[in-house]
Amino acid sequence: MNTNKVVITGAPGTGKTSIINGLENEGFHCFHEIIRDMTSKAKKEGASDNFVSNPLVFVDDALQFNKDLLSRRTLHFKKAMDMDVPVSFFDRGIPDVLAYMDFFEQEYDNEFIVPCKENRYDAIFIAPPWKEIYISDNERLETFEEAEKIHDALINTYIRFGYNPILVPKNTVSERIAFVLATLNQA
Repeated sequence: MNTNKVVITGAPGTGKTSIINGLENEGFHCFHEIIRDMTSKAKKEGASDNFVSNPLVFVDDALQFNKDLLSRRTLHFKKAMDMDVPVSFFDRGIPDVLAYMDFFEQEYDNEFIVPCKENRYDAIFIAPPWKEIYISDNERLETFEEAEKIHDALINTYIRFGYNPILVPKNTVSERIAFVLATLNQA
């Protein structure tokens, strides 16, 4: 494989984490999503009991929450640079932070843009919204309709940073993994 830093992303409930887990089970190094833990922690510490789509309502400082998320994703990227493995997969990439900020209409400056420009992935795979498998839970707060809009924000953000995102077909997990690996081998 010529590619060594690969993002598997998508809106909530698209099966991306199942793909990551499957790749890991096949022996690939994977960096796992961190937002679910951060959202769960924010909900426990927050004052709201309402079921809402925006996890930022549970935090005192939404901008700091996003800075922390950006920092942790950037740390994953830097760790991958020092690893002696042919490929590292990431459950979401650094630009995902900006895509969500765009979706939630939050402002950001170069502090957010520069890490996206400086830390370049080799391939971006996006799992599209898939109503038949979509399930919301305590950390996945968005409706399916919101997930579709997040998908658009992800596509637009990655394109804005010069990527050519590859859509992962709706299929079984093993067939989706095979698609990712075959696509990488053709690159």
